[in-house]
Amino acid sequence: MATPTHWQKSSFSGGGEGNACVELAATPATLHLRESDTPATTLTTTAPALAHLLQAIRTGGLPTP
Repeated sequence: MATPTHWQKSSFSGGGEGNACVELAATPATLHLRESDTPATTLTTTAPALAHLLQAIRTGGLPTP
């Protein structure tokens, strides 16, 4: 698996500097997400899987526990 080298800060994280933002990096086959205050912990997924999750969140399609 390729290791991301360029992380981009989310536009929803606010304009100031600091450790309160979500960052995204892309490699040819995967997307990597991390929170800036814990950069060693990353979530790795694919674009279709992330799109499916976001759509389910938007439409309330996630099952409740």
